[in-house]
Amino acid sequence: MKKLAHTIFAILGGLLLVLLASVEAQAQTTELPYWKSLRYNETFMRTGPSGEYPIDWVYRRQGLPVRVLRTREGWDYVEEPDGTKGWISASQLTRARAAIVTDGEPVSLREGPQAEAKMLWRAAPGVVGKLLGCREDWCEIDIEGRAGWVEAARLWGDDDLSDQVGD
Repeated sequence: MKKLAHTIFAILGGLLLVLLASVEAQAQTTELPYWKSLRYNETFMRTGPSGEYPIDWVYRRQGLPVRVLRTREGWDYVEEPDGTKGWISASQLTRARAAIVTDGEPVSLREGPQAEAKMLWRAAPGVVGKLLGCREDWCEIDIEGRAGWVEAARLWGDDDLSDQVGD
């Protein structure tokens, strides 16, 4: 009986290792660049890929989209909307898609993906929303529970860089 239990544990342990290796391989095969967003209200950007490096920026903007340019041992080298680049721990980011309204006049959020669609409200530059999807030159975003369509040219974070999956 003891030998059978050891055999079962050995088989289960082997299966677990195969599953973990498969998940790790999938994580490593994501094509760069791709999008993530800040998971928390406070996120540190560092000058290098570990907690030993100095903090360069402290973000207080949950949901801010970032473009992942490189990865290294649990750290992502990212670019944020104004072009600033640095390292953020991958645990501080989520694959949830987001977009930010770019500079200029406030943007109209519309009922549908056409310039003639009814205007629902306007969003100022710097407003961040969940990216729900894009088609043609329009993207649907959700800003604090209010969804609407925006011209894609007025957003940063909407480019389809690679296959995205939520987490």
